[in-house]
Order: sequence, then structure tokens, then C-alpha cells
Amino acid sequence: MTARVLVVDDIAANLKLLEARLNAEYYEVALASSGAEALRLAQSWAPDVILLDVMMPGMDGYEVCRLLKATPQTAYVPVVMITALVDQAERVRGLEAGADDFLSKPVDHTTLFARLRALLRTKQVLDAFRLRAETAKDLGFEPLPDPSKSVAGAHALLATEDEAEAQALSAILAQDGIMVTQASDASIAWDRLLHDNFDLAVLSLWLDDGEGLRLASRMRAQSSMREVPVLLVADSDQRSQVLRGFDLGANDHVLRPVDANELRARARNQIRRKRYQERLRADLQRSLEMAVTDSLTGLRNRRYVMRHLEGLLRSGGATVLLIDVDRFKSVNDTYGHAFGDAVLREVAERLRLHLRAVDVVARFGGEEFIVAMAPQPPDDAGMVAERLRLSVCEQPVRVGNRALAVSISIGAAAAVPDCTVEQLVATADVALYRAKAKGRNRVEIAEPSDWVRGHAQGGAL
Repeated sequence: MTARVLVVDDIAANLKLLEARLNAEYYEVALASSGAEALRLAQSWAPDVILLDVMMPGMDGYEVCRLLKATPQTAYVPVVMITALVDQAERVRGLEAGADDFLSKPVDHTTLFARLRALLRTKQVLDAFRLRAETAKDLGFEPLPDPSKSVAGAHALLATEDEAEAQALSAILAQDGIMVTQASDASIAWDRLLHDNFDLAVLSLWLDDGEGLRLASRMRAQSSMREVPVLLVADSDQRSQVLRGFDLGANDHVLRPVDANELRARARNQIRRKRYQERLRADLQRSLEMAVTDSLTGLRNRRYVMRHLEGLLRSGGATVLLIDVDRFKSVNDTYGHAFGDAVLREVAERLRLHLRAVDVVARFGGEEFIVAMAPQPPDDAGMVAERLRLSVCEQPVRVGNRALAVSISIGAAAAVPDCTVEQLVATADVALYRAKAKGRNRVEIAEPSDWVRGHAQGGAL
């Protein structure tokens, strides 16, 4: 897995050793001998992972990590702290500063590369969502606010065969407001995963004589739970199973006897990362929705309906209703654009309420709307159009203390063999023009002669 790794250590020999091992695995490597240099390189070189020594003169690894996590450009770059310290409190301190894991000196390279692979998988997913979110922002879509740092209300699955351990770990997680569902074997755990939404899965490697790893693997193969972070609970002699777990998709681990503060810190980090990823996905979904939605009326926009009509034509045909609000310019001139906008919103809502869910109504531009339907006989299309006309003209549109009589004219056209979307819409436009010429507030169905003009105008749409 090719990636950029920034190695930070004040001892040159340590830097060179890690550089050689990482290069041998085809990673790109940059070296920094101080915290200040690390911060500069993290900004300019954009690493995928940072290996950060804890004990450095001046700015230690904890402070570097805090500054990295406080900077938007580097906040989600995984950090693995490397230390000779064995004090559990120091590990917790690093995790609370934002580190993703700790490795002890001398570094075990098998463990190092297993952790790098796991962290890089997560970062690649986040990077893909972030890139799309940034593109959406460049197009003018404002992102949603960042999720809360609090994990209260999160839901965790705890799968362990040991009832006493289940009670103890549940109590630890509850200190941060995490709700825990317990499962005493793999089959119960899988059933819970299938039927509930979880923010974290805590799996014992002793579950059903090793089924914990199989459960982690099954989760990664199931689309509905693929992004639920997995935290393994292991004994100190289960190192090989932990490394195998990372390759199968596990995100983190704790060793027994479980330190309460370490478990809490690791659980918080994993839940926060999941929520951030969910926010990025929501940003993407919202931007996609906004890209095909008219901002004034909430209906689909022209771009969307034209693509939808192309699909209808490919699948057998389409009927189009082209709708124009009568004498709308005088509404704007008399009452102002804010009043006119309110009228358009009300007309849009009446059209939407009087159509089937399978029909698509969109704002086509200005005071024009369009309805795209599956193929309809002319009489049926005329009945639908007449229903829409009456929905608008039978009751005045009320804006504030004003009530205004509003009407619409409609041109309807059903696709003929081998016509294009542009020709179909242009033919409906010819029928609409005839409806307006005949006095407005009426429906006209396209006639065979209208297609001649529609073909001529179709390329201009």
C-alpha cells in the first residue's frame, strides 16, 4: 500500500532505521528531527500517516500531536506515537491528545506495518469523502457543522464470553454516556448487528474460541456495518491474532487487564471518527440533492428533469406537460419579486400535491414548470393537465394579507418514435404557445403539425 509517512524523532539513528524499513515496503518517507519541523512538513508535504516520537527536546510529541489535531489541514492525519515509556498514564495522555496508537521502542516492524495498513484504509475513505465535500463547498454548498466532541448517546455492541468482563467494560463505557448492548456469543452478536445501528463494536478475541475475528471479517463484508469501527479486546499473548484482526478490518485494540481510561479514550476516538465520516457523507448527499433541486421551490431542477426524460425515452417513452404561470411579469412588476417568489412556491406546491409520486415535476426556468410522466394516451395526459390547471386557478394564492387569482397554461406532448428529449419538450412548448395565444388558463395537446416546429426548435433548447 503506497503512502506518505512522516517520521519524527530527534535521534538521527532512529530516523534512518525507520526510513530504511519503510522504504523497503515502498512507502514514501519524509524525516523531521523536531516538533517545529514536523508541523511545517505536515502542512507542506501532506503525509498520510505520522510516526511521532514522544520524548523530544523543546516541543514533545504530545504537544506536536495536539497542534496537529487542532489544525484543520492535518486534524485527520493518523498519528502513531513511538515511545520508550511504559507508564499506562502516558499512553492515555497520548490518546487524549489525539494519537491513534502507541508503539514501544524498539519498534516491532510487523506490528508497525499492520497498524499502518489499518490506519491508511480508514484515512483513504475519509480523504475520498473530504475531497467530495470540498468540491461541493467550492460549488457553493455550505458544509454541515462538525459533530460534537461528546460521545454521549452513542451505541456500542460488546461481545465477550466473560459475564464479569462484560459488566466491567459496560460500566467503563457508560462513564462517557455510551449505551452498551451485550452479546455472550458470536451468533447473538451477529443478530444484534443485523437489527440495530451501532457506533462501535467491542469484540473479545476469545469469543467462541476465536469467532471474534470471524465476526470482524463478516462485518467488513456487510455493507450496512462496514464502517462501524471495531475495537478488539485481547490478551497480551494474542499478538498474532490482533495483527490478523487489523488485516481483516479491525480499527483498534486494548489488552487485558483493560485500563479504564485507555478503553474510554480509544472508544471516544473511534466513535468521533465514525461521526465525522457520517457528517462528510451527509455533506455529499446534501450537495448531490441540492445540485438537482431548485432552491426557490424545492422541486427538481431543469438539469435533473432532462436527464430523467432521457431515461424515460430509453425505457419506452414519455409524456411532457410544459406549464407557464400566466401574466407573471405583471405580478413581479406590481407586487415585487418577493411576492412573485411566494407565488411560484405556492404554484409549485399545488402542482406537486396533485401528481403521483412516480411523476416528476420540476421548475424549468423563470415561471415555467415541467412534468415528466411515463407514456400516457393524449386524453389521459389532458385529464392530468386539466387537474393541475384547476388546482392553481380555483383558489387564489394568498401571500400575507393579499389574495391573488393565478392561472396557468399547459402544453402537453407524448413522445413519438425516435424523438429526442429536446424535440419532445419543444413540441410541448409549441402546444403551450397555442394555449397562451387562445387566451391562457387552458390546456392544449400537441398536434401532429406541432412536431414539425418541435423538430426545428429542438436543437435550441
